[in-house]
Parts: sequence; C-alpha cells; structure tokens
Amino acid sequence: MQFALCNEMFTGRSHERVAATAAKLGYHGVEIAPFTLSEFPDRLPGTDRTKIRRAFEDSGVRVIGLHWLLAGPGKFSATTEDKDLFKRTREFLESMVVLCRELGGEVLVFGSPRQRSIEPRQDRREVFSRVAELFRRLCSPASESGVTICLEPLTSKETNFINTASEAVELISAVGHPSFKLHLDVKAMCAGENKPPADVVREFGPGRLHHFHANDPNLLGPGMGDFDFKPVAEALKEIGYDRWISVETFAEGPGPEAIARQSIETLKACF
Repeated sequence: MQFALCNEMFTGRSHERVAATAAKLGYHGVEIAPFTLSEFPDRLPGTDRTKIRRAFEDSGVRVIGLHWLLAGPGKFSATTEDKDLFKRTREFLESMVVLCRELGGEVLVFGSPRQRSIEPRQDRREVFSRVAELFRRLCSPASESGVTICLEPLTSKETNFINTASEAVELISAVGHPSFKLHLDVKAMCAGENKPPADVVREFGPGRLHHFHANDPNLLGPGMGDFDFKPVAEALKEIGYDRWISVETFAEGPGPEAIARQSIETLKACF
C-alpha cells in the first residue's frame, strides 16, 4: 500500500516545500487540486508543468493525480442543460486529463459537488444519461493517456447527485469503460451510507475500487478523531486493494505538518 497527501492543506507553500515535507514523513505521492496551481490550470504553461513535476520527483515523491477538478473561479457544470456550458465543462475536464498526465499522474477524482448538483426542475433520468455520455467521451482520451477517472460518491449535504456507492456503481456500469472506476472516501461513507465503511468497501470495491481517500468524519486526518480505521484497512486487504491511500482533510486543526504526521502514523499502524 502506498500513501499520498492531498496538497490543498499546504496552500500557499512552494511545491518544493510540500514535496520535502511529504517525503520526510514517509509519503510516496501527492494528489493535487488544480486550483492550487493556477487560477486557470488548463492554461498552465508547459514549462510550469515540468517544474511542478520535477519539484516533487526530485524529492522522491510523485504526483499521483488530480482532484477537486471543477473547483475554482470558472463556471462549470456536468449536469447542465446549457449546451455551451456543458461543452466548456467537457473541454475543461479533457484538459485536466492532459494536465494530470503531464504532471506524472494517473488518477482523476471526480467529486466537485457544486458542479454536479441537479436543479429542482431537471429530470434526474435525463441528467443521468447526459453525465454518463460525458464520461464516455472523456474515457477515450483518458485511456489513451493512461489516466483513470474515479467517481466519488458524496453526501447529500454536499450535492444531490451520486450520494452512495450504489449510485456511483450504477453510473459506472452505464458508462461501461475500464477507465471509469470507483473512488471511496471515509468521511463521505460515514455520513452518506447506511452501513459501516468497511462493509461498503467489501460490497462495492471488488473489481471497481481504484482510489481511496482517508480522513476522519471530523474533517481531520486518520487517527485524529473517533473513527477506527482498522476495519477499513482489513476490508481493503480482503478485496485485494493495493493502490493509493490518499489523506484528504478539510479542517486546519493543528496545522498541515501535524495532520500529515499523525495521519501516516495511523495508516502505517493499520496497514
């Protein structure tokens, strides 16, 4: 099992400093939120992309992929009926495939709750079909680039579209492409599922789970709250998951270094 950090907890710090911190603490990779790179990450010059990749690789840490794909100042929607906005969103996501690959990554986590929510007047079946077609089109360039798109179920407090692993699997099946897989997040499972996260992993993970976010329901890192990660670790082992465990947090707490340190200590103890 390899451990990674999501970089937004270090926002404002240089890539070299983030890489050095991650490497020192024993992380193998960093997962990047595009909005931390540039206001318009799709326009990031090639020279900058090369510098970012080298900043991590020179410290022995690799960029594993991107998440929070549609967050930032731009207006995007994966569910809209507006053809121009939908086209702009698809083109931006296609550019994130390219950015991911050029940074050395291989995973795109699609969460972006606000940019996928359904408006009250919309027909859910039509939205489902439209989103499925969006990802079918994205899977072709992703596959050619060696990138896998991972769909993240999120809680109903964050979005009203794809709230459970079961709903995510339904969309994944509808897309029907090997480059479109499942992503699971501990915080989201704790709040959005009617069963323990370990059971969700066992039921929906086999053959589908391609990426995993570790965090506590209190929005801090593993081991910083009451959630016991050992059953989840055992479930991941049982289904043969041997890919990335990426720490994603949403609260400042004691600061990024302390969060990163306690998180990896907890994960190493569990795995």
